[in-house]
Amino acid sequence: MRLGVLDVGSNTVHLLVVDAHPGGHPTPMHSEKSLLRLAEHLEAGRLTAAGVRGLVRAVTRAKAAATLAGCQELLAFATSALRDADNSAAVLSHVRAETGVGLQVLSGEDEARYTFLAVRRWYGWSAGRLLVLDIGGGSLELAAGRDEDPEVALSLPLGAGRLTRQRLTGDPPARGDLKSLAEDLEVALAPVARQIRQAGPYELAVGTSKTFRSLARLAGAAPSTAGLRARRTLTDAGLRQVFGFISRMASPDLASLEGVSPGRAHQLVAGALVAGAAMRALDVSELQICPWALREGVILRRLDSLGVPAASERSWPLTDRGPRRVMDIAQ
Repeated sequence: MRLGVLDVGSNTVHLLVVDAHPGGHPTPMHSEKSLLRLAEHLEAGRLTAAGVRGLVRAVTRAKAAATLAGCQELLAFATSALRDADNSAAVLSHVRAETGVGLQVLSGEDEARYTFLAVRRWYGWSAGRLLVLDIGGGSLELAAGRDEDPEVALSLPLGAGRLTRQRLTGDPPARGDLKSLAEDLEVALAPVARQIRQAGPYELAVGTSKTFRSLARLAGAAPSTAGLRARRTLTDAGLRQVFGFISRMASPDLASLEGVSPGRAHQLVAGALVAGAAMRALDVSELQICPWALREGVILRRLDSLGVPAASERSWPLTDRGPRRVMDIAQ
């Protein structure tokens, strides 16, 4: 079957179309993004009218593209930007009325769990116990465990875009601001690291998201042209070297670097700070970079649910919180 996944994030509205069936590998058929920067349209805790109009336009375009691509189902969800908005319910209702698409807001814990599922499927059981880090625009997700449902799944408001807006207002950021943020990240991550370590040691540490991919590329990892299955890593030493030069560059210069998206260049330094702080807190010297993340996790869980009796479906911990809220067929 052909599935579309619509991911409304803090920076982009991303449609991914795949051909997939239960037990099979989802094959990407089409992908397109709209740079919306929805989180920048939050004022006094509410999404502005301009932000709502932009969201409606982006969802309308994505729905049309999904229909043109022949999608049988559209799984539409939103993450931290709408999760943070006090008027989220009204915005979701308006978007459904205008577009026919019912966006569902994922909790941060659900984000961590779906991403973990995708990483587990990518690396398989032989990878052993996994530690997964995902830096988004609005939040940082962490998960760890041996099975497909992680034993620990956490979300912190430490996204690269959020921290850039709140703490790193210079371009390039002031040295004092960088030092202050690094110290605060260390404090914020210490109790989280203790909680993850208490659950048991990891055998493979993995990073997902555009932030980690960009940092790994700048540190010498294979370019995107090498394909999804090229082995890519980010070491603590490589990250320190990358941070040493990007922290002194203005965002237009960062945008010219290979592997850096122009729309995200302004938040790369904050992302590098979060990545470094998380790796230090968790004693990670090297991360594998996984090409699958949240969107693939949503797809995989939907495929798992096809043809599964309701009683069996309810036995999986995510089901009650996740797929029934995530899945929506565009009208």
